Parts: sequence; structure tokens; C-alpha cells
Amino acid sequence: MADRDRGNRALLARAMPALLRHEGTWRGVYRHFGPDGRLEDAHETEVACRFPEDGPHAYVQHNRFKWADGRVRTSVLPGRLEGDRLWWDVETFHGYAWQTRDDVILLNLTRKDEPGAHFIETIILGATGTHRARTWHWFRDGRLFRRTLCDESRVEG
Repeated sequence: MADRDRGNRALLARAMPALLRHEGTWRGVYRHFGPDGRLEDAHETEVACRFPEDGPHAYVQHNRFKWADGRVRTSVLPGRLEGDRLWWDVETFHGYAWQTRDDVILLNLTRKDEPGAHFIETIILGATGTHRARTWHWFRDGRLFRRTLCDESRVEG
């Protein structure tokens, strides 16, 4: 196998080709709802999805969240490719992502900052590649306690 066929992007193109279509910067709104459907939180977001060619991380996500009251939170989430899954082990969570035959990206993440909590996320890219929808189903000790809806539009990439 040639060196160009072994870089991170080439490996991702074989393992999770749909993920590469998410490269770029996305802006949108995250809305968190309780199990009763009531809005618990909403904030603006900017998410940059990057795919370094070399190095230990095949994927790096840069997040910037901003609330109406002026609060801002940023994070960097590097992921490593192992086989056909992308794995994270960062300060707030650990877990993995994979893609379905229909190009839906799924994540199974366990929270470190919320004991007993984990969530399953789906990411669906619209046909034009300029809009995507993300939904998270949060469970704590086996019970649903939150749903998150993320509506994003590509602004770069």
C-alpha cells in the first residue's frame, strides 16, 4: 500500500466515508428538552470538523457554544480511528462513532462529567450537504432524561 493510501483521510475514506462529507464549519442552535418535552436549555453553536492527514487523530472537532446571557464555552475533541470506528476519550466523555450503510453517523458516548449518563447521537446530512440534523437521546441509569436537537448549516468548507 502506498504511503498516500495510509494517511488518516485515506483510512477514514475506507472506514467512514460519509463522515468526510461533514468537513467544514457548521453554525446552528442546540436545544435540550426534558423527557416531558419542555425546553431546558438552548444555545448557539459553531462546530468545526477537521480531518488531519497525519498524526494520532483522524478527526478533530472544535466547538464554541454561546448562550443568550453571554456565557461561552469552547472545547476541542480529538478522535482516533481504530478499525471502522472513531474513538474519543476526552475530559467530558468517552465512546465511539460509526456509520450505517445509509451514511448516517451514529455515536455512543458515556459522560464522565455526569455520572451514570450516556447518550446516543444520530447525525444526518441533508442531500445538498449544506444542512445537517443531529439528535441525542440521553439516558441516566437506564432512564431517558433529556433529548437534544441540533440544527446546523454549513458556513465554511
